[in-house]
Amino acid sequence: MKNFIILFLILNLFGCTTMEAPSVIVPKIPSPTLPGIYHRVEKGQTLWQISKLYNVDLEELVEINRISDATKIETGQMIFIPQYKTPQIIYEKFSAEDFIWPVNGKVINYFGQISNGLINKGINIKISNNPEVVAARSGKVVFYSQNLKGYGKTIIIDHGDGLSTVYAGLSEVFIQVGDNVKKGSLIGRLDLNESKNKNLHFEIRKGYTPQNPYFYLP
Repeated sequence: MKNFIILFLILNLFGCTTMEAPSVIVPKIPSPTLPGIYHRVEKGQTLWQISKLYNVDLEELVEINRISDATKIETGQMIFIPQYKTPQIIYEKFSAEDFIWPVNGKVINYFGQISNGLINKGINIKISNNPEVVAARSGKVVFYSQNLKGYGKTIIIDHGDGLSTVYAGLSEVFIQVGDNVKKGSLIGRLDLNESKNKNLHFEIRKGYTPQNPYFYLP
């Protein structure tokens, strides 16, 4: 079963595009008859953290707040929490589980962009002068390909809670299948001398489903 899941992840990698970022749609206020409260976004806080804090499904949070552009989540923004319950988890208790950016650079292709009938299932990050790629979160390496079609050297890390991350387009890889890696540890490198390898394709997946990385990244 585990091999099937890994194969499914591999087959669903394909679909990167080169279109520009989607236009911003201003979120609408949920129905006033819906019970809940508003949460003010703190500095560096992500939608994923907020969903865990209130034990609310992330997809429900995105849908009910009609968030179409995750890049526009800002400090001080009010997020509606449906069916409010007292938070069961204090923020500091799970901060160590948060995601970090796998590489320093500029996002040039966004999640969900469509081109020639293909959907980008992650984000593409163009590096500037630091080619090092780190693990976005602690986990176990479950897949490595030397030359995955269309992506080159590719790594998949399983984080043990239904979430996994994909790193594609690497020039060098410093880990192998079965390794346990810590968040922030060096896992690979891009090639500054080759334009085709200056971009990291990065995905976050929940089970079989690609997630918008901006909902998870600070």
